[in-house]
Amino acid sequence: MSCNLAKLSLAHVKKKKRIMKPLSEETETRIQEMGKRLLEAARERKQAFWAREHWEEILFHKLMDNEQLRVQLLRFVDVLPALISDEDLSKHLHEYLGEEDLPIPGFAKWGIEHAQGSVAAHLAAGAVRTAMHGLAKRFIGGEDVNDAFNTVKHLRNENMCFTLDLLGEATVSEAEADEYRDKYLSFIKDLAPRLKSWEPNPLLDTINDRPSPRFNLSIKVSSLCSQIDPIDIEGRAETIKKRLRSIFQAAKKEGAFICLDMEQYDMKEIILRVFQDILVEPEFRDWPDAGIAFQAYLRDTEKDLLSLVDWCGSRGSPITVRLVRGAYWDYEKIIAKQNEWNMAVWSEKGETDLCFENCVRHLMDNYPVLDIAVGSHNVRSLALAMVLAEEKGLKPGQFEMQMLYGMADPLKEVIVEMNQRTRIYVPCGELISGMAYMVRRLLENTASQSFLRMSFAEDLPAETLLAPPISPEQKEDDSNEKESTQQPPFPSLGGGDKRGGELPPFVNEPVHRFTDEVERKAFAASIQYVRDNLGQEYPLLLNGEKVNKTVHIVSINPARPEEVVGRVSLSDKQDVERAIEAAISAFPRWRDLTAEKRADYLISIAKHLRKRRDEFSAWQIFEAGKTWREADADVVEAIDFLEYYAREAMRFSCETNFNIPGENNAYFYQPRGVGVVIAPWNFPLAILLGMLSASIVSGNTVILKPSSLTPVIAAKLVEVLSEVGLPNGIVNFLPGSGSEIGDFLASHPKVNFIAFTGSQEVGCGIYKLAAEVQDGQTHLKRVIAEMGGKNAIIVDSDADMDDAVSGIVASAFGYQGQKCSAASRVIAVGNVHDILVQRLVEAVRSLRVGMPEDPGSFMGAVIDEQAKKKIQNAIENGKQTANVALEVDVSSLGNGFFVGPTIFVNVPPASDLAQKEIFGPVLAVIQAKNYKEALDIAGKTSYALTGGVYTRSPENMELARREFRVGNLYFNRKISGAIVGRQPFGGFKMSGIGSKAGGPDYLLQFMEPRTVTENTFRRGFSPEEM
Repeated sequence: MSCNLAKLSLAHVKKKKRIMKPLSEETETRIQEMGKRLLEAARERKQAFWAREHWEEILFHKLMDNEQLRVQLLRFVDVLPALISDEDLSKHLHEYLGEEDLPIPGFAKWGIEHAQGSVAAHLAAGAVRTAMHGLAKRFIGGEDVNDAFNTVKHLRNENMCFTLDLLGEATVSEAEADEYRDKYLSFIKDLAPRLKSWEPNPLLDTINDRPSPRFNLSIKVSSLCSQIDPIDIEGRAETIKKRLRSIFQAAKKEGAFICLDMEQYDMKEIILRVFQDILVEPEFRDWPDAGIAFQAYLRDTEKDLLSLVDWCGSRGSPITVRLVRGAYWDYEKIIAKQNEWNMAVWSEKGETDLCFENCVRHLMDNYPVLDIAVGSHNVRSLALAMVLAEEKGLKPGQFEMQMLYGMADPLKEVIVEMNQRTRIYVPCGELISGMAYMVRRLLENTASQSFLRMSFAEDLPAETLLAPPISPEQKEDDSNEKESTQQPPFPSLGGGDKRGGELPPFVNEPVHRFTDEVERKAFAASIQYVRDNLGQEYPLLLNGEKVNKTVHIVSINPARPEEVVGRVSLSDKQDVERAIEAAISAFPRWRDLTAEKRADYLISIAKHLRKRRDEFSAWQIFEAGKTWREADADVVEAIDFLEYYAREAMRFSCETNFNIPGENNAYFYQPRGVGVVIAPWNFPLAILLGMLSASIVSGNTVILKPSSLTPVIAAKLVEVLSEVGLPNGIVNFLPGSGSEIGDFLASHPKVNFIAFTGSQEVGCGIYKLAAEVQDGQTHLKRVIAEMGGKNAIIVDSDADMDDAVSGIVASAFGYQGQKCSAASRVIAVGNVHDILVQRLVEAVRSLRVGMPEDPGSFMGAVIDEQAKKKIQNAIENGKQTANVALEVDVSSLGNGFFVGPTIFVNVPPASDLAQKEIFGPVLAVIQAKNYKEALDIAGKTSYALTGGVYTRSPENMELARREFRVGNLYFNRKISGAIVGRQPFGGFKMSGIGSKAGGPDYLLQFMEPRTVTENTFRRGFSPEEM
């Protein structure tokens, strides 16, 4: 029976890990000798002075030497495929490379500066395209099947094998996944038979005494599924296997070899699962012509490799392991730092090198259970593999080296002349578009760990290139450490700042990555726990007393309306009066408590939420209809608010002095008094707790009124407040009707401030009620209100379409579009409109709408029947002024409040579709003639909350920064999901009033400033002068 790597327990993996002994002195000596031999022979083959390759290598050296030039030039090449007109190309050329301090040759600098006119632009564009086309041909083996055939035939004549890699756009829809499958099948069926007529070559045509397929194809699993996500291993694996199975069948029939490339860490477990699942099916169990890549820069690789050895042994037929260092090192480091995740990759080059060498030794030790392919341009790695193979008695044809097409060609020639079986990884696709793909890889990997740097390292001393990697004893073991270089979001919170008290600097709580099976199982167990505890009753909380009422708010699951989540006592006006009196009574002692002690309560609440994090997420799944990631993100944000505001309160508690001789002046803050927090249903924990924690940590007492649609989550939070020992009367829990209890609270003369998040209609009503001074009222009320938006994403003509489509999908349809930050308008510039709409429609069609507790669901139900009808009415009305490009039918999902994602095109900018907030999964696409018109359309609404721009023009970014006036503007990323401390959130105009949540001045709204002045100058002296 097969041993599925994805299901191996942690204990088993740890048991299988072996500590490799250091190489013997004799082996190390032989590696050094072999490496020097390779280096000397390769350096003798340096290109002639007049050869094109010689000057290209000089260019690469120049790129490596200047970081600014490297980044600017590679970014320009990245955007090049999107620059259709000559004018656009010359404009971007000037924007990226026109800076005076870039070390560009004088003639090139002059050309860039003068390439702005129509004739000059035409000449410059032609020259650039010709140069880039030539460069692309060096690294890409052809644009189509015929080109690829000629390339691999040439490699065959040079005594080398090949593997083809099909370049192209990222897969953003299932239609595109089908297209990729068909491309793979077409290459197999068109090319594999043509290679059978080649003259036999024993070295290339046999491996381990069996035939070796001449046609070899590398496949990226991500190209076969647009929704690949570790959160749903089982579901995504089944989708991929349906497409991959047909590819394996064609390969087996045509005598071809298939290798699965390893990609980003998030995909690792899915790739391993799919590979092993298919290869233990009866049809493929004895088929040896399949392989998989392993990346040595991953900390898991050595354990994963040993587990694969066990699996392969139980399968009974060999597979090939292609060992590489990895192509996404920078990406993995940055994404881990951004999210405060454990680092999946090794932090240092030496650690990666050591893992690579250990894995080579494991492969040699387990021959012939595994066939061996060592992928590297690192001279030491090649020498190591050759020496170890010789020590194990392996002949050159019993394992192979793999190298990249167009790189380190002199080294390839040497390896081949030594009669070593060598395979070249050949990318195929449109040259310019494919070159941009290659640049994205190079941009991530032109650090010292890059294959490119190693391939152009001829001038480095042999001792440097052949030095053994560091050993664990030489470096502190950080295998289980979380690398965090995140700085405090604002200088006032620095670790050495006395105003921050004893708390460490604020760091955001990590969201679940869901790559760990333990994490997924724990989350699923919490969902089951909550399901088992549905239907309970929850009381009010008045001055610390639990009050059960006979009338309840019945909270239901929007995906299953017949399922009762809980029954929460319904308050009335008498309860309001009692709650306000309790809050007034508790206020003096709470006000006079030190900020440090109030902050301690917030820290304690945060600790309790961490312990029950998955449970609170599960409650949101059932009561608010959130999917796994959306629910987890809401709880994480709630924890962030607690931690952040605790530190902020301690900062603001410090008195500021403006003293002069004879006079002391003190400036400080005091709380406002009794506040009302009116929370929304769409972020039933994060926004509620953000407003609540800011209120109480500032020294105020609060009446908490949750949304009538999500009262159970609020009731669960109130339980936590009691568990941490929050004093009676500080928070009084009053679920009730918005029109009755909410309005009564807003107009009550003893309420000092109101913090509200919700619709514009309700917010304006509260603002009006609060503005009217009631009898006996001794103050003006402060209103903090966030009231939504009609948010736009502009897609410029030079945008990265893969990123734009993915970002729009997440922004517009995440949580069913029920976010105030959601994108409800997309403004496409010029000719980009048609291809954007085509890809966007198919991407949205590929989304899975289903039960929120299913990890495979991207969208769940909208919040209630009223919301469903409102959205449906908006869709029907929209059909009168615009055209429907997509309206997904969700009628099969039962009686839940489901609305399928809908996209409109040809939308008039002044229509209701483009002006009114719908608060659902409805997207209006508008076409603009040019970028300036797009900015004008984006700004012509009554809202100003969030906005986004997908552009690769630095000038257009700066123009948007000045003219796209919204509270939160995002470039080249989704416009939802603001993170506390990094992206303080909030807007203006009709989007709300007040400062930004999660920002450095948010708490000031809950406090009043005071100044106290003392005259210390008496009878001619002052204490300061004595």
